[in-house]
Amino acid sequence: MIVAGCDVGSLTTKAVIFNNTRIISHALIRSSFDPAKSATEVMNKALDAAKLTMQDIGFCVGTGYGHARIPFVHKSVSEIACHAKGARYLLPSVRTIIDIGGQDCKATRLDAKGNIVKFFTNDKCASGTGRFLEVMAKLLGLELSELGEISAQSRNPINLAATCTAWAQAEVIVHLNTNTPKADLAAGINEAMAARVAILAKAVGVEKDVCMTGGVAKNIGVVQAMEKQLNVPIRRLRVDPQIIGALGAAVIAKEKMGEK
Repeated sequence: MIVAGCDVGSLTTKAVIFNNTRIISHALIRSSFDPAKSATEVMNKALDAAKLTMQDIGFCVGTGYGHARIPFVHKSVSEIACHAKGARYLLPSVRTIIDIGGQDCKATRLDAKGNIVKFFTNDKCASGTGRFLEVMAKLLGLELSELGEISAQSRNPINLAATCTAWAQAEVIVHLNTNTPKADLAAGINEAMAARVAILAKAVGVEKDVCMTGGVAKNIGVVQAMEKQLNVPIRRLRVDPQIIGALGAAVIAKEKMGEK
């Protein structure tokens, strides 16, 4: 029984091909202005990697902000439910999930059976999202992937007082003009991100085990800063944290096939 999940996010689109026991293949691309085109492109990429065609897929679940535009799904499910299902599939003991996406962040608490007990979403401000890090990395002349690595070299992280992305950007420019080391700037940026997201996580009630999903979970600087903010270890997942929503969608698709 082969199933699939497709997650059309604001910045990236992901697909996972899945059977009863494992991920067969997955793919990730940059989202275009057309969700249907992005979904089709990423699914074809995942299918090619698995040497399959869409006719081999028994059931497909879609999620993400562009879920309503995915042309080939049988059902759409919320991002919160998909990230919860994907994280729990990889880490059955997980109780708190922090998902930092391109345009929003979410904190979700589960009970022992994996049911969603409480969640909060921040989609009003960019300061707790991947977009915030993207803007800051560009300002520093760095690749987004470099922010975490460079911050590890910091000896004196800056303190960003502003919570608004625009004002924080102005603060960073002042520091750049006074030749503050980029490592200290990167560390301060990561810590500011973690402090913002920690407010959301604490609002749902943090319980172990805790994991992070979404692209920002690849930034070791943010992960370590989150651990300090929450005073708990954050469990690393054994696959790319950016595909967890698509994986959860595929796991739900498998469950739907079982019902049929």
